[in-house]
Amino acid sequence: MKHLADHSAKADLPGAGPATRRGFPSKLFIETTTKCNLQCGVCVRQSTNGGMMTGDLERETFAALEPVFPYLDAVILNGIGEPLLHPHLEEFITRAKKLLPRSAWAGFQTNGVLLDHARATSLIEAGLDRICLSLDAISSENFRAIRAGSEVGDMERAFSALHKAKAKCGRPDVRIGVEFVLMRQNLSELPGTLRWAADRGASFAIVTQLLPYDRKTAEQAVYDTNTAGAIAVFGQWKAEAEKAGLDLLKYGETFMKYWKSENDLRMFDMVERMKLNAASQDITLHIEKLVKRDEAWFRRVDGVLAEAREVAESHGMDLKLPELAPKNSRRCEFVESGSVFVSWDGRIHPCYFLWHRYSCFVGGWEKKVKPQVFGNLSKQGIMELWDKMEYRSFRESVLRYDFPFCFDCGFALCDYVQGEDFIQDCYVSSVPCGACLWCTGLFHCLQ
Repeated sequence: MKHLADHSAKADLPGAGPATRRGFPSKLFIETTTKCNLQCGVCVRQSTNGGMMTGDLERETFAALEPVFPYLDAVILNGIGEPLLHPHLEEFITRAKKLLPRSAWAGFQTNGVLLDHARATSLIEAGLDRICLSLDAISSENFRAIRAGSEVGDMERAFSALHKAKAKCGRPDVRIGVEFVLMRQNLSELPGTLRWAADRGASFAIVTQLLPYDRKTAEQAVYDTNTAGAIAVFGQWKAEAEKAGLDLLKYGETFMKYWKSENDLRMFDMVERMKLNAASQDITLHIEKLVKRDEAWFRRVDGVLAEAREVAESHGMDLKLPELAPKNSRRCEFVESGSVFVSWDGRIHPCYFLWHRYSCFVGGWEKKVKPQVFGNLSKQGIMELWDKMEYRSFRESVLRYDFPFCFDCGFALCDYVQGEDFIQDCYVSSVPCGACLWCTGLFHCLQ
């Protein structure tokens, strides 16, 4: 009866409305550990600017979160480490499921190496609802290169163990899925990997673009360095130019000429009008990047994603695909959904982007990030931290999106935002979100 009482209390809580404005968070991302048994090059743990401490979530820290559990939609037991390395993972799941509303779910993402039949059974008996396996290729060579220390056979065993455990525990409702990090080296494997996973019982797949943490890895990025709006504007004007007998792709050559022909001057006039048209839509055009854009490459990527959709549809798999270029209209899924990120040591953060200290590469520019911390569970309760003025002000500022879109800036990353010692941006905003690409549709995660 306690469970039902908690569930009804959620509906009666004052201030119910948009998730971020309620008197409680709606999702918890809980970092159970920062330890990992693999050395994946796509992981933030490999960032040269990291210096992350190694540790496990204490029982007391988890218990400090329990007052908010009756009001949650989900508990995701993920951070930068491998959740299966935590000795009390099943205990955390059991406790969460006792307190969560009936409609809420508990799950995590894993590399799957430690998933044998006994472990899969204990997790499902504990109440696990969703599990997402990291699967970026099915060819042995690519899989080893991306997930250093693991083999495709580990994934085969994990799927088998989970299905046997579901049957043994009478839990057909447990959802098994995969996450695929899209890179140049594994692009062609996406459809086949989804088919392979679906044939082994995966009911959902999350495909995300690569967030590079070093310059070499940045070369593997698949997405466009122009925004979707800029590509659309350039495409429209390129078509108009062709009707007028002009080729905008030759603008660079024309620009460098000392003596310009009548056609050259016509092209210059058209480009200026194109810039004005883009500016009227609050879109910045990086002409050099647009002219050099590899259209053949992006047609190929489009073709692979279309094939991936067909595979998912034919197998009844829920598929989430990333954008190929940053959207100009931003939406922070983490803040909008009322998410809170909890580090293993009890610190409270607003999102994945501002969870840890690291370096990443945004459009070829290095961006140093430091964590945004709104307190620690060792000193204040979760409800008190959620409702503190500083945190509420941060969420409201994000919802206004009244901060620069650095990726669409003609000056690239400036001194205001490039370093980790952020104070304010060029809009005089203290919200360090201008260089974040999570809100543009490029990156996805289990949430």
